[in-house]
Amino acid sequence: MFDDEREEQDYDPEPVYLDTTPVRDDSDDDGLPPLLDEPTDKGDAGKQWYVVHCYSGYENKVRFAIEQRIETMGMRDKIFDVIVPTEEEIEVKDGKRRTVERRVFPGYILVEMKMDEDSWYVVRNTPGVTGFVGMGNDPTPLRPDEVKAIIARMDSTTPTIKVTYKVGQKVRIIDGPFNDFMGLVAAIDPDKSKVRVMVNFFGRDTPVELDFLEVEKV
Repeated sequence: MFDDEREEQDYDPEPVYLDTTPVRDDSDDDGLPPLLDEPTDKGDAGKQWYVVHCYSGYENKVRFAIEQRIETMGMRDKIFDVIVPTEEEIEVKDGKRRTVERRVFPGYILVEMKMDEDSWYVVRNTPGVTGFVGMGNDPTPLRPDEVKAIIARMDSTTPTIKVTYKVGQKVRIIDGPFNDFMGLVAAIDPDKSKVRVMVNFFGRDTPVELDFLEVEKV
């Protein structure tokens, strides 16, 4: 029990000041949001590249359609870039070389976006789009190393060479000392861009190693 009558105190106790500054204990993560003085804007957090399937041959039209929907539907803060991966390719036809732009993944385009219900709807319902690449209804983003490899392939200054022949096929040599000779393809080395052709020279088959661009299919 408490006694309501207290003896008079003839001293004046010193005031006690409490430090009310919040202290964060990182060792105990209770799931609460960070303190207000910490930055909460993560910038590009959640931005990833996704592979979108579309009708083959309509990749550029679909890319243009998605870009239009981004602008008209105000999705620039969620959908950032749309690309059709391409690379330069050299092909030899009728003895002439020409450089063409070839789609790396026919029927697919890449979209950089923050995936949520709204951004998914904008891309998925674009005319020509047939779906996202992923497991079931869950789009799977590309890994950073996959994106890096694709971009490096697009930025390469060395065009690839289109090989229209295969082992055992008859070809014509169109350059070098054996120009206009006919022969059979014996081996193809894509890493070195070399082809070995068996040429009948003075009545006997002789292997000749040539560059891809020195041979064309008959």
